[in-house]
Amino acid sequence: MPRRQLPNPKDVFEYLQLRRPQLGRAARLRKALTIADLRAIAKRRTPAAAFDYTDGAAEAEVSIRRARQAFEDIEFHPDILRPAEHVDTSLEILGGPSSLPFGIAPTGFARLMQTEGEVAGAGAAGAAGIPFTLSTMGTTSIEDVRAANPNGRNWFQLYVMRDRDASYDLVARAAAAGFDTLHFTVDTPIGGNRMRDTRNGFSIPPALTLRTVLDALPRPWWWFDFLTTPKLEFASLTSTEGATVAELIGKVFDPTISYAELDTIREIWPGKIVVKGVQTVPDAVALIDRGVDGIVLSNHGGRQLDRAPVPFHLRPKVVREVGADATVMIDTGIMNGADIVASMALGAKFTLIGRAYLYGLMAGGRAGVDRAIAILRSEIVRTMTLLGVSSLEELEPRHVTQLTRLVPVD
Repeated sequence: MPRRQLPNPKDVFEYLQLRRPQLGRAARLRKALTIADLRAIAKRRTPAAAFDYTDGAAEAEVSIRRARQAFEDIEFHPDILRPAEHVDTSLEILGGPSSLPFGIAPTGFARLMQTEGEVAGAGAAGAAGIPFTLSTMGTTSIEDVRAANPNGRNWFQLYVMRDRDASYDLVARAAAAGFDTLHFTVDTPIGGNRMRDTRNGFSIPPALTLRTVLDALPRPWWWFDFLTTPKLEFASLTSTEGATVAELIGKVFDPTISYAELDTIREIWPGKIVVKGVQTVPDAVALIDRGVDGIVLSNHGGRQLDRAPVPFHLRPKVVREVGADATVMIDTGIMNGADIVASMALGAKFTLIGRAYLYGLMAGGRAGVDRAIAILRSEIVRTMTLLGVSSLEELEPRHVTQLTRLVPVD
């Protein structure tokens, strides 16, 4: 038994570490150690309708749950006695550099989540040395995104609209602003049934009702920002007053687009073009055979067709058919740097984050997006170090096993 004694006051003072209390945005974000932590902060600080627009998915939200579960159901196989003291996370993608193996995906209506919106995302991406993708449904103009990220890589995501001239004008403006890659999105012929939005009475722009006013009471800072900044509207669309997202998509987007529209856009777009929303192996093969610069395996974050294929599960089949050299990217469900490492090990050339970025935006504007990127970067570096790999090129399929829950019935 240890010998007991009265505490020595000198020792007690050595143990005491009194720190000045830290309050405000910086302290709040510093406590966030994961994207899930940022999500929790975002939920506290954002009205329900705006938060659920970001957080929710279509129908019963099966697709997004499966996508996230797929990343949890992996097993890593680290190499031992192979020091990875200096980890290089940089790569070349679509003709240019990225300091990390992920970029910011196109997400609509970002100023709804927090008034800094796409400007915060573009600025943070530029500072981190990763691409930023502006959505057709963005709330910041092409030119303003360019101003926010003048020296970084900007990509533009295109929905082909019924008004073809308006679509072509957006393509021309993005090219003139120096955007180097266009994401031609093909999974949105109509809007998905996003039931959280319906239940919340969500509309564009948000309507002030008794419910939204009551929801605003514990979040006065959000409403102060909302009411004291420029009117919330789409930068590339008009005539959206009082519409739900599904109504807007039905009114503006063209559900009849085909390969003919893709060919037309390829003729007028001078940069790289990738097709986003690919969900089957035959479609992936057909697109690569037609010479597109890349494809994004995506089910739109589970926000369109519920029970759609899980992109992470689809990826190995696609890579086998199109070849290891084809540019196959992946999004949907990425919430941890380890998800990104696993995707790269199993053949993806790049990944995109959507909700992870928006949780940071809602949690703290530009600083919150910086924090989200920093969290993912640290998780990527730590995972690679523990695997014993010093660069992305060293990642191989042998480093990852996909454990199986969903097995197709023959």
